[in-house]
Amino acid sequence: MTVTLYGETYSVYVRFARLALVEKGVAYDLVPVDIFADGGPTPEHLQRQPFGKIPAFNHDGFGLYETLAITRYVDEAFDGPALLPSSAKQRARMNQITALVDSYVYRSMVWGVYTGAISEPNEGLPRDEEKIADGLVRSATCLDALVELRGDATWMVCDRPTLADFSLAPMLAYFLAVPEARELWNTYPSLHTWWDALTERDSMVNTKGWDFVA
Repeated sequence: MTVTLYGETYSVYVRFARLALVEKGVAYDLVPVDIFADGGPTPEHLQRQPFGKIPAFNHDGFGLYETLAITRYVDEAFDGPALLPSSAKQRARMNQITALVDSYVYRSMVWGVYTGAISEPNEGLPRDEEKIADGLVRSATCLDALVELRGDATWMVCDRPTLADFSLAPMLAYFLAVPEARELWNTYPSLHTWWDALTERDSMVNTKGWDFVA
């Protein structure tokens, strides 16, 4: 059996796929793909992923792209603890949260707050205070929604971690690298025990992209 994931460790979507693989106990090769190289993605990568994004995935010749498709396949195709809840309502809630993460959390927490406060300054650009402020407002809406959707569950949707938790984790890790984001986070104490338990899992520890990423 050969499992290959194509992408870079900095990518929140690549990390989501890696989390699923580690949680299932699947050995895999991570093949670097620099989609920001001069000239863009290579023709070889565009054959795997015609939109030039990461990750892409291959299992014994079966190729996939789009992270939710990859992670759901990993859960169904391999032995190991289930990453989907057992009930239809919980699976629907998981799908709702993963969609929320993809549609709103990424734009607010990563592209807004983290990029404006850390990524762009690391490239020699000034902090984008407007982008950060707007991202924080939208991040608060995301956190409010997550608290409501989680309810009294131990993890995001049930009594064990699912793809809902692992889709959110890489984005929240970047978000919490920003001091202003931590100030906002401190106003959501009901999520702190959940986050502490999640960051202590081997999958989170073993998929860090940078030292400052939780």
